[in-house]
Amino acid sequence: MRRRRGLAPPAAKWSRGGRNTVEKSLQDRFGLTRPSTPYGLARRWLRGFIHFFSYHLILARQSTRKARAAGFDLIVRPTVFHPRYFLTSEYFASFIDKLDLKGKSVAEVGTGSGVLSLAAARAGAERVVAIDINPNAALSAADNARLNNLATRVFPVCSNLLSAIAPRPLFDVILSSPPSFAGEPRDVADRAWVAGPGYRDIALLFAQARERLKPGGRVYVLLSSDSDLGLLGRLVEEAGFRAKLVGERSIVFESFILYELSAD
Repeated sequence: MRRRRGLAPPAAKWSRGGRNTVEKSLQDRFGLTRPSTPYGLARRWLRGFIHFFSYHLILARQSTRKARAAGFDLIVRPTVFHPRYFLTSEYFASFIDKLDLKGKSVAEVGTGSGVLSLAAARAGAERVVAIDINPNAALSAADNARLNNLATRVFPVCSNLLSAIAPRPLFDVILSSPPSFAGEPRDVADRAWVAGPGYRDIALLFAQARERLKPGGRVYVLLSSDSDLGLLGRLVEEAGFRAKLVGERSIVFESFILYELSAD
């Protein structure tokens, strides 16, 4: 469904050589095969504090909000991940804007408001399937596809990962910003933040993506430097993917890191 180190240059400004240098640097720091580093009491308290207030003030809210994020007007229904309050959505959307998706078939797993699916359509994708386990998220994505005149190319589906998606046709690109942290979710709203003990709720994500990806296709996944990258790296490798880091954005207490997964 995601730091205290220097900010890497934005992907949009990288030269080819500079990008290779940044990728190597990121691999050294945030490689998916690195051992997990336990955090101290203060760090765990801070993460718990942020989660508590994010859940009670934003995720679990019972009102529908209007917002503008990543260049789109949005309707955000109750319990849906809000792209204005959480920075990952706009960062990932800015990365998608640089991809050449013309004529491509794209799936997004964990769509929330649908903002990344809208960005994929804006980048030229012919067909985007916007998937979320939260029914309100699928409805929000449908609202926002209509609101931004993209309803003929963005198709929301309520599904647990890719389980309800037909095995064919295959996708050229799969996008996901899964919940970055382990822990038992309180309810469907909280599943935008925590992925179950041991990342139970997203354990099948990478294997399912591998089965539904065209030869030469790519998966782009955004995680946190506070994620258990070692555990997630094993899931990636078991699915038959190789991971390459393609971006990082640091904030005060963590970094958002983007991986490109390929099987070829």
